[in-house]
Amino acid sequence: MVYRKFGKTGIYVSILGFGAMRLPVKEINGNKVIDKDLSIEIITRSIKLGINYIDTAYGYCNGESEIVVGKAIKNYRDRVYISTKIPLWKVEKRGDYRKILEEQLKKLNTDYIDFYHFHGINWQIFQEKVIKLKLLKEALKAKVEGLIKHISFSFHDKPEYMKKIVDIGEIFESVLCQYNLLDRRNEEMIKYVAEKGLGVAVMGPVGGGRLAEFPYLMDVFKEKYKTPVEIALKFVFSNKNISLALSGMNSIEMVEENTKIANSFYLLTDDEIKLIEKVITYRKKKGEIPCTLCRYCLPCPKNIPIPFIFNLFNQYILLGSKKMVEEYMMIGEKSGDDRKKVNFCIDCGQCETKCPQKIEIRRTLKKIDKIFSKSSKY
Repeated sequence: MVYRKFGKTGIYVSILGFGAMRLPVKEINGNKVIDKDLSIEIITRSIKLGINYIDTAYGYCNGESEIVVGKAIKNYRDRVYISTKIPLWKVEKRGDYRKILEEQLKKLNTDYIDFYHFHGINWQIFQEKVIKLKLLKEALKAKVEGLIKHISFSFHDKPEYMKKIVDIGEIFESVLCQYNLLDRRNEEMIKYVAEKGLGVAVMGPVGGGRLAEFPYLMDVFKEKYKTPVEIALKFVFSNKNISLALSGMNSIEMVEENTKIANSFYLLTDDEIKLIEKVITYRKKKGEIPCTLCRYCLPCPKNIPIPFIFNLFNQYILLGSKKMVEEYMMIGEKSGDDRKKVNFCIDCGQCETKCPQKIEIRRTLKKIDKIFSKSSKY
């Protein structure tokens, strides 16, 4: 495994980190629940293969992710760095910070958290929660007491606000942000914060799975790379301002494939990156929706499966398969399927307030419904 210096923390992290947001599920009595045994096996395998940074959060996997991670690292605590996040939407007063932190320590079954993030920061939340409630002081107090080792934040906003947050919150030691070959908006700010000494971790290196199927990219590189995932990960690894990329791995096979890629010292050349830029320009012209399938937009009050529909549309425009149209038209048609099509949308806008990518969800859903409904008639 390749390791990189994580800012000024003095820590070296594996360039591939384990993202525990997409743990495998199984069905019990018609309900989908986290497959805890398999999840623990997957995380354990990743540690044995050299991954030393595991990222989770309070709300991941319906609140089960931290518990599973805690069980998985029980015998490996001295070999891994644990990253988790305080759910700022639950913080109403200053004392809530400490209360929630103590709850997370119990869930993780650990005495300390290595990297404790303010979760999903944007400029508004930073001002209204972090600054107004003086949460930076709460974080410093917890650090002095040894409950957390490093103060961090995960970022979802325009790049210029990352700079403002870092400059104001001088105690921050690392940042987690979106970055992949489809979305390079944060590239300049990543360089800026890295030069200031912060460790940079990125989420969505494979675009929430969108890059796993990318035939045009494979056509460009012929047989040099085995999968689009390899190209996507190597693209991120090639940015020297980035210390690690988090991958949401939900199978042993995925862990082994991704760690094999991370073990390779060969990175993309400047010429290869220029070729990728041309392919990405073509893909954007096709009208792809920048949905990472994070599911933050859910639940929808009318049970419209927003990420599922966006994924169908992306596959439809990129692969040209009418199968995606058929899958959309079958939503809610089978017995036991209580999902609804777009025409049930009540325009409440709840989904848009929660979307990290700032997608105009309602307008986009209506456009997709129009295209799919028209296509289904031919």
